[in-house]
Amino acid sequence: MRNVLLIGIAIFAFTGCSSPKNEKASQESKVLEYVDFNGAAEEIALPTPDKEGGMALLEAVNKRKSTKEFKTEKLDIQTISNLFWVANGFNREDKRTVPTAQNKQELELYVVFKDAAYFYDAKEHSLVLVAKNDIRPDLILYNQTYVNDAFLNILIVADLELAASRDAALMDAGFIGQNIYLYSVSADLGAVARVSFNADALKEDLKLKENQEILLNLTVGVPNN
Repeated sequence: MRNVLLIGIAIFAFTGCSSPKNEKASQESKVLEYVDFNGAAEEIALPTPDKEGGMALLEAVNKRKSTKEFKTEKLDIQTISNLFWVANGFNREDKRTVPTAQNKQELELYVVFKDAAYFYDAKEHSLVLVAKNDIRPDLILYNQTYVNDAFLNILIVADLELAASRDAALMDAGFIGQNIYLYSVSADLGAVARVSFNADALKEDLKLKENQEILLNLTVGVPNN
């Protein structure tokens, strides 16, 4: 069994004045935890995702857009947990938050940070280390340097032996992409879907198998606006 570690956590709590009303508000304020995704831990357990609240669906759809300017700010661990669960987590027994043709569930997620890359283990709801170095240069083609500013890049990877077909896998990847877009809007984040990357280099970086193919990259971070 892999050792599961939470590393480099800094906790920030919002505090108010000393009045009873403000003390109650302070207790109800969200506590933000930040983890250093630097490859020091082989596996990082994600907290239980929030499954209630958020922006109204129609409002999120109305505000959905692609963002190509990002601030170099971190995302807290709860936001990252929510993001991956929304994208391709399990919302009932053996079933995901997105549909796949014939329920093949052929898609998995990898995430690239500045100093490391991880595989999202949806069943364990954790991130498993696959690369302990900066592989972001392999994500950049055509001078899309905003990739370096955003906090993370999600890669949607298909197992083509498991998929109903390659076309079906491409369609299924679109469902994940839209979920990421809508959650990003709800969480005041920016996102952009990309297909410009060095697929061969990334396949080696992530130690993918021959039957695995990277279909889509989504760059996610704090928008610079």
